Amino acid sequence: MSGPLAPSPVELDLTGLKCPLPTLRTRKALRALAPGARLRVSCTDPLSGIDIPNLVREEGAALEAQERDGPVFRFLIRRAPGTR
Repeated sequence: MSGPLAPSPVELDLTGLKCPLPTLRTRKALRALAPGARLRVSCTDPLSGIDIPNLVREEGAALEAQERDGPVFRFLIRRAPGTR
């Protein structure tokens, strides 16, 4: 669901945190979302480029976008409908 009526994603700034904190905090935030809601995560830990996509797959969520801007990794994640 996109467009002007789609709710804005929840922002999660994890810049400056080292592994495993970005993954653990992303998991906690993702599980707190309503099914179908989106989460935008920003991280600077180099391992987050591997760990966050793996977490998304394990949680059954969808990685809608992933980008890197210098040292900052950004992820847009949608929680799957009907997940735990």
